[in-house]
Amino acid sequence: MKQITLTLLCCLLALTVYAQGNNRQLTLEEVVSGQFRVKNIYGVIPIPGDGEHYSQMNAEGTQIIKFSYKTGKEVEVLFDVATARECPFKRFDSYSFSPDGSKLLIATETTPIYRRSYTAIHYLYSLKRNLEGKINNVVERLSDGGPQQVPVFSPDGNMVAFVRDNNIFLVKLLYGNSESQVTKDGERNKVLNGIPDWVYEEEFAYNRALEFSADSKMLAFVRWDESEVSSYTFPVFAGDAPRIEAFAKYPGSYTYKYPKTGEANSKVSVHTFDIKSKVTRQIDVPLDKDGYIPRIRFTKDPEKLAVFTLNRHQNRFDLYFANPRSTVCKLALRDESDKYIKESVFDEIVFYDGHFSFVSERDGFNHLYWYSMTGSLAKQVTSGNYEIKSFLGYDPKEGAFYYTANVEGPQYTAVYKTDRKGRQTKLSLRQGTNSAQFSSDMKFYLNRYTSLNEPLVITLNDNKGEVLTTLEDNQALKQKMTAYDMPQKELFSFQTTEGTTLNGWMMKPAGFTSSQKYPVIQYQYSGPGSQQVTDAFSISWETYMASQGYIIVCVDGRGTGGRGADFEKCTYLNLGVKEARDQVETALYLGGLPYVDKTRIGIWGWSYGGYMTLMSMSEGTPVFKAGVAVAAVTDWNYYDTIYGERFMRPPQENAEGYHSSSAFTRADKLHGKLLLVHGMADDNVHYQNCAEYAEHLVQLGKQFDMQVYTNRNHSIFGGNTRLHLYTRLTDFFNAQLK
Repeated sequence: MKQITLTLLCCLLALTVYAQGNNRQLTLEEVVSGQFRVKNIYGVIPIPGDGEHYSQMNAEGTQIIKFSYKTGKEVEVLFDVATARECPFKRFDSYSFSPDGSKLLIATETTPIYRRSYTAIHYLYSLKRNLEGKINNVVERLSDGGPQQVPVFSPDGNMVAFVRDNNIFLVKLLYGNSESQVTKDGERNKVLNGIPDWVYEEEFAYNRALEFSADSKMLAFVRWDESEVSSYTFPVFAGDAPRIEAFAKYPGSYTYKYPKTGEANSKVSVHTFDIKSKVTRQIDVPLDKDGYIPRIRFTKDPEKLAVFTLNRHQNRFDLYFANPRSTVCKLALRDESDKYIKESVFDEIVFYDGHFSFVSERDGFNHLYWYSMTGSLAKQVTSGNYEIKSFLGYDPKEGAFYYTANVEGPQYTAVYKTDRKGRQTKLSLRQGTNSAQFSSDMKFYLNRYTSLNEPLVITLNDNKGEVLTTLEDNQALKQKMTAYDMPQKELFSFQTTEGTTLNGWMMKPAGFTSSQKYPVIQYQYSGPGSQQVTDAFSISWETYMASQGYIIVCVDGRGTGGRGADFEKCTYLNLGVKEARDQVETALYLGGLPYVDKTRIGIWGWSYGGYMTLMSMSEGTPVFKAGVAVAAVTDWNYYDTIYGERFMRPPQENAEGYHSSSAFTRADKLHGKLLLVHGMADDNVHYQNCAEYAEHLVQLGKQFDMQVYTNRNHSIFGGNTRLHLYTRLTDFFNAQLK
């Protein structure tokens, strides 16, 4: 009897422990520290000229490994710091191949500058084998003159061009790595050669404007003269994490060129350098005085340098083919919009032998077009009421185009193929969010799949969509999640009082019951062309808050992406007004649900989402009890030319729009408790936005809370900062909504 009782007791104890184990509560520390971050595969690079293999650096940054596309298995170690000869570093940060795959360029001691720019010490490593099948295995320093930016191999692999201190240098590998200086006028805050200025880098999303011709005889580059661009300065303190001892007693400062809406931009020009004759020429680009050159790119033809231009309004895109020696430009393509051309089109243009790809919204939706090198439209590859999300490549042997698109709805992305007869085939197997990275010969691709309740699954597929092997399924994360009361997302849609259907997702607390009324936090970004409502997995601070008894809701209002040009561009010249109305409409809709306490609805967002928090809380309909605006734009006069004018035009032409789009204009109607959060070293959305808006609220007699982070940029991270930030947000909403 005692034995039976003891056995029963042990069983009951085990069941109790199991039950408790499946009801663990998320902690803020677990979420913020990344303990629920999905496992991904980073840094996959298809090996050039080899459609069978790809490469990847290991997590420790000590090896570059070659893998098979067919099996996903390791084939060989291409580089290892432990065995390489004369290797002065113990780990590295990134790497790239020469175009023929015979050499590596390895980056170490990487130091970030802005979002996409950085300097690094680069090393060369040859993968060429001798007659015995062995490689030299020697690491060579690219340059002894100091850190480099944006190094690029020549097509023949015998040269590397790079930028140092705003000037271009050329290293000839066949001549003992001899180094020569191509430009000499580069100077900080005055002239940049081969690298974009701040606003180009941020808003046109790239970090290099330096290209070799296909025959490796010419260099082309863009030159920025920013001497007439106004400067912005922010203070830098000693701080912690990291500590800057030089500013221990007296703060320092950082000054850089930042063109604000309506102000002067850099003057841009395109130049070529003849490597043999050392002659530099300026290309005769038919550019408006205040126009942009967002990309240059050599085509397969060494006599054709592609120069991309935009007018300042960004509603006319021109593609020119320039002769690098005669400097003459010929217009190959023009695309126009009554509003604006999206910046995403630039990297969708890929040059092939005889043709190039182009993506345009000219028929109302983002679609793929195929042009001859003479500038004639060969065909429109895709059409319909859906959007091409990315062009993945063209297979000339099959005459097939590969791309991702949201054919199944704006929340979903799948991988597709259109053959030479125009037949479209879906390649990805599961509905959700899919992305693809193809091999160099388009025969294989790495597919990343996720859905609301499915963490990332990475597979290797052939170009018919068949799964060859699974590289990562995040089973460990899924198993870990079973021990927690994990809130689940669900998609929904509703119709506003103005008759617009909006899409959203909702996360209800674990143990949700419709008989209880819950507080709500609306999260949103809302920026033009953005999408937060997608069928994709994430565990974030919002998940944690849902586990604390909140319903979390995210709705993509008017102006967001995935639904065609009319929906996305309806906010043109008047940002913030329709978007704010839609967040108010969301709150009104939620307030009518039986399980929502309409007196306890909050809203928050970061960057454009912070701006939208302010605009929504001041819309005039008192639906939000509390809100948090992190790193918020408060007036478009404070923001940069390229982004601000793309959607608003210059303020000199749209004074009324700037007035109605300003958070200052409606600040007197601010309703609810507000927390402003900003980093003082934000080079993107300046602290000026927060400081001036806070002063305005003070003079209006509006009470608010404010949290400032020393030496932190737009991302507000470093040391303990992120945990502090989200603790602040948690405590604020708990105090206001619970």
